[in-house]
Parts: sequence; structure tokens; C-alpha cells
Amino acid sequence: MRINEKYMTNDTDRPGFDRRMSKDEINECPMERWTGPVSVIQTRDELTAAMGKLGGQTLLGFDTETRPAFKKGESYPPSLLQLGSDDEVFIFQLKHLGLTRPLREILADPAIIKAGVGLDYDIRELKKMSGFKAAGFADQGNLARKAGIRNHGLRGLAAVLLGFRISKGMQVSNWARNVLTPQQIQYAATDAWVGRRLHLALEQISF
Repeated sequence: MRINEKYMTNDTDRPGFDRRMSKDEINECPMERWTGPVSVIQTRDELTAAMGKLGGQTLLGFDTETRPAFKKGESYPPSLLQLGSDDEVFIFQLKHLGLTRPLREILADPAIIKAGVGLDYDIRELKKMSGFKAAGFADQGNLARKAGIRNHGLRGLAAVLLGFRISKGMQVSNWARNVLTPQQIQYAATDAWVGRRLHLALEQISF
């Protein structure tokens, strides 16, 4: 995994490093998305099969999606939990499964790195569903700060480190749907995939 060379030269103006990469500069980057296999998990049998595929993984992209709240005082639990391996993304529909023991074990395993951005909120909301001791989480925004990068969000870091942008068009869609749309599945899978790629890219930067 190579860091985007455009932003790792000796030029005096490196967007994202010498200064924050602007929204316009991010929008100039080509759009990318996860195009590999995606498994949407709703049943216990599907969960068992997914756990078999995730066995032995030591680095997973991580994200959650929650139904948006538009009224004051309205809130919802996480609808989805996404975990991305090197060759497949798994989307767990928590409204069907709950935060089951196999998922809690992954979230509590210090030997499995869960890489994403803005993880404190995700972890806190998942703990409201079922208690677990979080371990092995790596917030790429925090790692980016240590590396001297000025952009800390998922979209900005993708542009700075990977040279592409990701869509945020489905961000406020209804993630609590019984059946996710193809657009929702692609969006959710891409966020998990990017989290994993960012971790690999940041490993190449000396802190």
C-alpha cells in the first residue's frame, strides 16, 4: 500500500500536510468506491459464515451507520456495523441481529485492529446496545494528527493519503431499512474499506 505520492513530495505546498486540503481540492480528486465482495448479514447462519471468514484477520476496516434523527430529542441505536477485511466487506444489520457475542468478541479483541475515523462515538453507541470492553481500535483521525496531517475526517484523509474522494451522498439515508438499497450497501462498504486502507497508509509515515 503506497501513500499518494502527489502529497509526499518535497514541494513547499503539500495539501493536507503543510496546510489543510480544501473542499475544492478534495472534489478535484477522482471518485473511488469498494468494488469487491460485500456480505449483508441478517441471520444467525449468515453470522456464523461471516465469523468463519473473519477468523485470523488482524486488521479490519470499521464503521457504523445510524438512522438519522431530524427531531429534537430523537435518537436511534446503530443500524449497521461494518467490518472490512483485505478481500471482503461484511455489513451486519444490528436491527436483525443485535450486538451478538461473536461481534462483541471482535470489538473486545486487542489482537484485531479495528481501523476507522471518529470511533469514540461509534463505540459509545454500540456499548449502549450491549456492554463490552473495547480494545484494538485505531482512530485514523488521531493517528493523522500525530503525523502532522491537517485533515482528520474520512473523506479528507482519503484525498490526502490515497488520492481519491468518496461519496457522502447516502450519509443521511434510512439505515434502519429492512432491506438496504444497492447504493446504501456500496456506501457502507466503502467507508469500512477506506478505514483499513488509511491505516495501511499511515503505517508508512514516521511519527
